Amino acid sequence: MNAREYLEILHVAERLKDTPRHCTTTNGRTESVAEHSWRVSLMASLLRHEFPDLDMDKVVNMCLIHDLGECFTGDIPTFIKTDADRETEDTLLDQWVRSLPKEISANISALYREMDAQETAEAKLYKALDKLEALIQHNESPLSTWSENEYELNKTYAFDTVSFSEWLTELRKVILEDTVAKLEQEGQ
Repeated sequence: MNAREYLEILHVAERLKDTPRHCTTTNGRTESVAEHSWRVSLMASLLRHEFPDLDMDKVVNMCLIHDLGECFTGDIPTFIKTDADRETEDTLLDQWVRSLPKEISANISALYREMDAQETAEAKLYKALDKLEALIQHNESPLSTWSENEYELNKTYAFDTVSFSEWLTELRKVILEDTVAKLEQEGQ
C-alpha cells in the first residue's frame, strides 16, 4: 500500500466522525459512529485478562471496522433498519473493501466473514460488546433522548447475545440494574 492509498482509506473512514448515531452523550450531544466504534474497541481491549484464550487484537480490529458501512449509509437504529437497508450497506461496503489494496482488502474481508458467521468466540465477543455499548450509552444519556420503545428495549436487549459468557451475562445484569435505577430516578 502506498501513502496515497493509505490516506484515501483514512479519508473514507473519517466520515464516521461526522456520521451521527442514534445515541447521545451524557450531556445530550449526538454521538458519532466513530465515538461508538472507539468505545467498543476500548471495551474489548480492557477485557484481555477476562478472555485470555481469545485473540483480543482480532476482537479490537473487528470492533474498529464493524460500522465502516455506515460511512456510506449513515447510522440506522437496529430497531428500524430493514433488510433492504442492510443489503445496501453491505453492497456499498463490499465494493469499497474490494477497491482497497489487495492485502488490506483480504484482511478486512476475512474479518467481516468471521463477524457475519458468528461462529468464533472472537466474533461473538465483538457482537456482544457492540450491543452492550449501546445499552451503556443509553444509560448515560438523558432519558429525554430515548425513543419510546427504548424503555423496554434497554431492559431486554442483548441477553441472548451475551449468553455464551458468564462474565458478559453478569455485565448485562449490571447494565440492567443501571437501567432500572435510571428509570426509577426519572419516575418512569
